[in-house]
Amino acid sequence: MLTSSFADIRATVVQTNRISNNVSIITLECPAIAAVAQPGNFVNIKVNDATQPLLRRPFSIHNVRKTFIDIMVKSVGYGTTLLCNTTEGSTVMVLGPLGNSFDRSYEKFQTAVLVSGGIGTAPMLFLEKLLAAEGKKVINLIGGRTKDDLLSKNLTNCRFATDDGSIGLKGTVIDLFYSELSILKNEGPLKVFACGPIPMLKALAGFCCEHQLTCDVSLESVMGCGIGICYGCSVEVKAPDGGIQTILLCREGPVIDAKLLIV
Repeated sequence: MLTSSFADIRATVVQTNRISNNVSIITLECPAIAAVAQPGNFVNIKVNDATQPLLRRPFSIHNVRKTFIDIMVKSVGYGTTLLCNTTEGSTVMVLGPLGNSFDRSYEKFQTAVLVSGGIGTAPMLFLEKLLAAEGKKVINLIGGRTKDDLLSKNLTNCRFATDDGSIGLKGTVIDLFYSELSILKNEGPLKVFACGPIPMLKALAGFCCEHQLTCDVSLESVMGCGIGICYGCSVEVKAPDGGIQTILLCREGPVIDAKLLIV
């Protein structure tokens, strides 16, 4: 589902909540965006009014509560560090909601399996809430290098995998999915929704193809404009004729059918 309209507004930072050493949940008051946002949409944020950093930063919408949206921000560079350190009461320019959303219209599934790795849990809380409201059972499979990389705050029915075995299954989140598959199939028809590093998503796409599971994946990319002008978020995917085509994640994503991934 494509976003039909978006706004560029000055939003107030209502709250910042650090949930790990380098990840924060930031709450922004922006009623125009909150009113129309869907799970999978993102916003593009100008982190301050200075000329540096010049480009905005894209963030999945983590949650929507009345007139507020939450975003999950990992401090990995100058721009994201500035945003994580933004004081409550200050304002930032927010463009959104942008991109398309996870497809929840496929009526045959009864259970939604949400697969995420690292900061890929960012869109899952919003998605889980709407799926649960629509009567779907939701199970979260979450992977990370260590237990400190698992960002599962407020998610339910969580099962974990870590590379070092510090919590949950020792292995990847795909290993976890494989170990849980026979149990999950007893929950009725499944649909998979995923977000995380590209290698994880490609492995998941192969897994879902092998086991004939429908899967939506949300891809992560560096973005400049967020509206299809700069072409900075172009990625190659499979074309309908079996060849390769280039799409812009900000316009034709970030959510795509996993079958389109080149694995």
